[in-house]
Amino acid sequence: MWTTSVRDAIHVHSFICNHINKRHARTARRRCNGKKKCNSSFILWGCTDVLCCVIFVIVILGYIVLGTVAWMHGDPRKVVYPTDSYGQFCGQQETPNANKAILFYFNILQCANPTVLINLQCPTTQLCVSKCPDRFATYIDMQYNYRRNKSYWEYYKQFCKQDFNNPDKPVSQVLRDEDCPSMIVPSRPFLQRCFPDFITRNGTLTVANQTSFKDGHGKTRSVIDLREAAKQERTVLSGGITSLLDAKEVGTKIFEDYASSWFWILIGLVISMLVSLIFILLLRFTAGILFWMVIFGVIAAVGYGIWHCYWEYSSLKGKPDSDITISDIGFQTDFRVYLQLSQTWLIFMISLAVIEAIIILVLIFLRNRVRIAIALLKEGSKAVGCIMSTLFYPIITFLLLALCIAYWAVTAVFLASSGDAVYKVMSTLPDCKYTNLTCDPETFSQSNVTTLCPGSQCTFAFYGGESLYHRYIFVLQLCNLLVFLWLVNFTIALGQCTLAGAFASYYWALRKPEDIPPCPLGSSFGRALRYHTGSLAFGALILSVVQFIRIILEYLDHKLKGAHNACTRFLLCCLKCCFWCLEHFIKFMNRNAYIMISIYGKNFCASARDAFFLLMRNVMRVAVLDKVTDFLLFLGKLLISGSVGVLAFFFFTRQIPVIQEEVPSLNYYWVPLLTVIFGSYMIAHGFFNVYAMCVDTLFLCFLLDLEKNDGSASRPYYMPGSLRAILNKKNHKRPEEKKKGRK
Repeated sequence: MWTTSVRDAIHVHSFICNHINKRHARTARRRCNGKKKCNSSFILWGCTDVLCCVIFVIVILGYIVLGTVAWMHGDPRKVVYPTDSYGQFCGQQETPNANKAILFYFNILQCANPTVLINLQCPTTQLCVSKCPDRFATYIDMQYNYRRNKSYWEYYKQFCKQDFNNPDKPVSQVLRDEDCPSMIVPSRPFLQRCFPDFITRNGTLTVANQTSFKDGHGKTRSVIDLREAAKQERTVLSGGITSLLDAKEVGTKIFEDYASSWFWILIGLVISMLVSLIFILLLRFTAGILFWMVIFGVIAAVGYGIWHCYWEYSSLKGKPDSDITISDIGFQTDFRVYLQLSQTWLIFMISLAVIEAIIILVLIFLRNRVRIAIALLKEGSKAVGCIMSTLFYPIITFLLLALCIAYWAVTAVFLASSGDAVYKVMSTLPDCKYTNLTCDPETFSQSNVTTLCPGSQCTFAFYGGESLYHRYIFVLQLCNLLVFLWLVNFTIALGQCTLAGAFASYYWALRKPEDIPPCPLGSSFGRALRYHTGSLAFGALILSVVQFIRIILEYLDHKLKGAHNACTRFLLCCLKCCFWCLEHFIKFMNRNAYIMISIYGKNFCASARDAFFLLMRNVMRVAVLDKVTDFLLFLGKLLISGSVGVLAFFFFTRQIPVIQEEVPSLNYYWVPLLTVIFGSYMIAHGFFNVYAMCVDTLFLCFLLDLEKNDGSASRPYYMPGSLRAILNKKNHKRPEEKKKGRK
């Protein structure tokens, strides 16, 4: 039945695409009628990779169903609020624990038990309290003192079970029934849980200025025991955070800084956006100057290095013991010893001379390819200037990515919080056979477990269940991750194909900008979404599977960090390296395949094949253009983020006299400063990604132009005049144009 429905869906989709193709073909023919030269690159409309498109739509519908089911079964409160031993939330409104938002451990020393890492739960009673204890005390001391002063019991009672109000009960029975903790220690909340308030004084670890305490069982324990127990439980809660003494205070100050400086941060980001835009538009004039200035600067710097090494070599050569070589002195930890040898400077000089020769030879033999790369960079600046809307398309991509991330995060939280409370037997006895078995807290006291395992408890462990849905929660989480990666990569692919189509329409216009179609970005977006959703989804799926495998390998590597099997570690490292290379290769091929899809409208495999062989036929041009583009864009990002960062530094440190009094009072001036620098870099990165896509598209169009056209009247070159001049190519005029020129 499922196969039939999919086949029917494919037939329906193909019928719709064929109908649309015929309609658009008629429209294209009408547009070409009467024109002596009509670009046919964009007449090849057709739905591609229909099967993958249908599967992609089905997966999206299934993802929506998964999110709905997770929303029906999940409860985010289980993630937001800590849960006590009775499965009740701490701090939730309209519950008995509404004013008790912090979880308190009866005996935190039990958290040092190895079962914590197995069961993800500390084997001691846990209660919700309104505040953490602020003093050392034991139940024995409280019972001794409360008869003279009732305040001892009133304070200690808030850390006992809610229904317990009998301070005269024998201590042994109280500790057996877990009515009250045997001791309390000064604590402070961390992740809504009470942990000992550790302070290091003169290199000594203390709690409330004490290095030891009574454990309520007649023993004196060291504060180090508390640290080990707290460290074990924190590992379960937060992945190994060992201390957070002043985090709340620092966080409050950082929030205050953001609240008082957000307006100026926004101004800095707007400035970086304007500077990025101006930089891209000016590249048509400055690309060649910037590149050659840096290249000649590198040549000059290497030349100076050669001269300096020769001078050091000559000065050391005339001194005594100048014949000592590196092999004579062997390996030395103080590397300054090697600088006293003439042989060292000779090696440096030869190395720099080889580098200098390579740079000069590359520039001599590849000068035309460098000139082509610079001309394409300049043409890319012109294309962006003609289609300014492309600079703001990353906003759409950002919003779509934010939607994907939000949906994935919400679904993951609801999946993680699905199920009912599961209770398990917790016992400190190592030979208790009931440990870690499920139990019912309502009937646990009548069972024989308490008799066979004295001191055991039926405590809350986690949320789950025995249904089919609950048994496959982990698998559903993996599906959630894989579909999330697919959607993210599809969103990026849609943006790349849209931009490529817009810039390809610029290149294939014979007369620029007169022949550029109206609204090229919107038309390209419509073509990509209507005809090539399947191809984009196909490429995104291949990349997502590789990324998914890389995430699994990273997870395994994290789990095997303590393993001593060198062979396993080496094999895992090799796999990680191979899949990293594979991911970057697929990204490169997908990017060029999407450009070919936007030009010819073929399916993904055909476009990827055509792009690959086209690039292989022009591999040297690809290498030169790639490096020149990366270099100039990196220089631009560094220049923009650095200049805006310097301006922000002078502003927030009150070193600009004109607006000195406008600077807000800050606790940490580096908070808005780093925000401006990071935001400026990300804004420049977004603008330059559009520019890089433009250059890559123009480059592939340029290579196709060289192979498909010959400059004749029937097949003229579409490349700009600067590129034709570099390649000594000309467009021949038609006979009628020659007659008009003679008249």
